[in-house]
Amino acid sequence: MIGRGYRGLMLYGMPRLDSRDCQVLEQVDAMRDQLRHAVQQVPLRWTLDLRKALTASAIAASNTIEGYQVDAKDVADLMDGECEVDASEENKTETLAYRQAMTYIQSLHDVADFRYSKELLNSLHWMLQGHHHPLKTAGQWRKTAIRLMASGDELATDYEGPDQELVPGLMSELVAWLNEGDLDQHVLLRAAMAHLNLVKIHPWSDGNGRMSRLLQTLVIARSGVLAPEFSSIEEWLGMPGNIWEYYKALREVDGPHWSSKRDTLPWIKFNLLASHQQAQRVQCRVNRSNQCWVQLMETAEADGVMERQVTALHEVAMTGRVRRSRYEKAEGINTQQATQDMQALTKAGLLTAVWQAKGRYYVPGPAFPSTVLATAQRPHSIVNPYAS
Repeated sequence: MIGRGYRGLMLYGMPRLDSRDCQVLEQVDAMRDQLRHAVQQVPLRWTLDLRKALTASAIAASNTIEGYQVDAKDVADLMDGECEVDASEENKTETLAYRQAMTYIQSLHDVADFRYSKELLNSLHWMLQGHHHPLKTAGQWRKTAIRLMASGDELATDYEGPDQELVPGLMSELVAWLNEGDLDQHVLLRAAMAHLNLVKIHPWSDGNGRMSRLLQTLVIARSGVLAPEFSSIEEWLGMPGNIWEYYKALREVDGPHWSSKRDTLPWIKFNLLASHQQAQRVQCRVNRSNQCWVQLMETAEADGVMERQVTALHEVAMTGRVRRSRYEKAEGINTQQATQDMQALTKAGLLTAVWQAKGRYYVPGPAFPSTVLATAQRPHSIVNPYAS
């Protein structure tokens, strides 16, 4: 169905869901409601490092799909301005560029007079790819044909995008659809179709995959159900076993050439699976995070820990390490206070300092509460909603 005021014909169309798809979608909605309730019921400071960790994981995963390898912990450090991380200069540059685009998207989730536009998409692309310009044109539609090679055979075409002359018109249609099309459809379906259409139009010379994933995150975030960092499926897409399925789902829809008449239901099913399983993962992390806070607060007084120092201990429990600079920013204190706090926690045996060429950070010390670590590392099971 098409929203009022929009009459597009060239884009991939919204498929009709079967009963099982509708059940999966209802389950995702229920989990997202539970997540919203769980996040709203705890103090904001309890979720700050989790929000940052989820954002870092999304950035790391989306870049991993494109071959840029930076561990999520190092991404979090780069987000905080740390330069001495275990990554090449190229990977650090790509990470910071993606972080810039992601941060902008997160800021747009509640803008009252927001509208999609070609200028918005090209600006996001510049944030992502501007450091490659002019070798790889950024912020402008491609001016050449696009052929994606099959893996392992450079002479075989895996996908050929629409002619470059068609790109401006197709992008006009996509922007119109983003603003007016299928507004009666579920946001997760619209977000998946936005991703599919953008990556198949392939409007830029490079960076199309990451831009399509960013757009999907933006469409979901604009629904207002959850903050962007809890909404994105990018972390799930970048998991090793899922990257192959991601490309498989795209190939199943597109064929060798652009053809918007093809059935898009396989792509929607794949995205519903991704949304369902990522919601499961985030719910488990939120639950563990909240329980760790409660346990740390209960043991803080006995361990001689100030309330603000719990922030450092919580991050160590959840991510395995903390840097002084991130603790300093999280608590809004000066460097001297943060240094003294870390020294006190180290002296108490709650933290252990690790010195490396890439800087100093802190890990759990011998006196770190074992119950908290057990909670943070508690295994969980992820189910396939289409198999159950």
